[in-house]
Amino acid sequence: MVIPVPEAESNITYYDSLYPGDYKMPKQLIHIQPFSLDTEQPDYDLDSDDEAFVLKLKKKMEISFLQFEEMIDRLEKGSGQQLVSLPEAKLLLKEDDELIKEVFDYWSRKRKNSKANSLIPNVKQEKRDGSSTSDPYVAFRRRTEKMQTRKNRKNDEASYEKMLKLRRDLSRAVTILEMIKRREKSKRELLHLTLEIFEKR
Repeated sequence: MVIPVPEAESNITYYDSLYPGDYKMPKQLIHIQPFSLDTEQPDYDLDSDDEAFVLKLKKKMEISFLQFEEMIDRLEKGSGQQLVSLPEAKLLLKEDDELIKEVFDYWSRKRKNSKANSLIPNVKQEKRDGSSTSDPYVAFRRRTEKMQTRKNRKNDEASYEKMLKLRRDLSRAVTILEMIKRREKSKRELLHLTLEIFEKR
């Protein structure tokens, strides 16, 4: 197998037009735009029903697809198992009352018809009471068995936890000693300054 390689050329007439000689190295090559909450995209993605609703709503009032997604996103994140009421939705959203009412009615109908608890898809996690252990679609289950440690050194979970506690206590003791050292230094400096003031008086 042969890899084709272009031949090197010299004295090309159009080289100067392609590569002008006045290039200056910029101070910074990589520009990172910091993330801000204003530019954050909503987690909710509108579907074909939402699109039809927004197009219908556009005839009556001014609304964009992104604005609609943001409104639904705020409503979804504002309510858990219990749906938010219309007065609460007015506090969450900053649009006109008429627009809020239209979107709120549509969202509440869609949420009631939906089988899921939320319109925004999320990872199914184990319940706090541990009742959903048999569900195969649950992600991030808690460990029920004890931590496996090396048996030949008789190192069990309790002694491991004791070692962690001891390490934490020792690091705290070191920090306290450092602070005492700084305090004593400050006291000594204060004493020297007081003596200087006394001598100068």
